[in-house]
Amino acid sequence: MATRQNSTNGKPKSPRIQVVLPELICEQLTILAENESRTVSNMAKVLIQNGIKNYFEKETKSLTSDTKINTDNFRDKLERQSIKRLKGAPQRIRYSKKTDNK
Repeated sequence: MATRQNSTNGKPKSPRIQVVLPELICEQLTILAENESRTVSNMAKVLIQNGIKNYFEKETKSLTSDTKINTDNFRDKLERQSIKRLKGAPQRIRYSKKTDNK
């Protein structure tokens, strides 16, 4: 779990995490940060935010597409069924009258 520290004025700081990166990724992160005039820490934050956003968008699209596939399969099965005609005219539904037994 991320640790939360207090600043000198007593207000809580944002949570902090530590990450161990391979040299190559650390160098690439540094280059990206320099290109965008950011600190390495801020660049890491931005990339993590974008990654999380993309992850949840992909998950949402996946759930939506699964529902669409299920609906399409259901529709295809219904359309492949043979048409069956009812025998005779439809009958009228008769409702019984309520009687008050006093």
